[in-house]
Amino acid sequence: MQEISTKPYLLRALYEWCTDNGYTPHIAVRVDNQTRVPRQFVRDNEIVLNISFEATSQLQMGNEWIEFSARFSGKSHKIEVPVANVLAIYARENGQGMAFPVDSAGGEAADSGTDEPLEDSAATPGDSGLHVAEASHDAPAAADENDDPRPDDDGSKGSGRGHLKVVK
Repeated sequence: MQEISTKPYLLRALYEWCTDNGYTPHIAVRVDNQTRVPRQFVRDNEIVLNISFEATSQLQMGNEWIEFSARFSGKSHKIEVPVANVLAIYARENGQGMAFPVDSAGGEAADSGTDEPLEDSAATPGDSGLHVAEASHDAPAAADENDDPRPDDDGSKGSGRGHLKVVK
């Protein structure tokens, strides 16, 4: 029997940590032909999704797939993300979270930009150039106006930016 990766367990643990602390959990995802997301919000084969309770319906975080329904621009979509394609999970408010290496399993759409893996242990969501798509079943979802997933800096903790750690 093949050993199950620690990645889905870490994703669920960090999701729980975010919700327990009142933070908004987001996942950065590498989009390929197995990933089911609204393509108009995908940039450079990546998308960042809000997976909070308020933004999703019927969220299931299994060992192989993350599945939920969410509204984008007022229209409901069924989202299906292979756990293997998750690049990072982090709290929107402070950027704290964890980044993961993603093996390219083929079937990826042509990449329009450079392909730089998240290997820097000091990488933050704002440094990755990822596009944020906010999903909500209460209000229409839209990409952030400034295309910048970095949290608002309230000036309370120096730069206020967290760090992601790559787990192999």
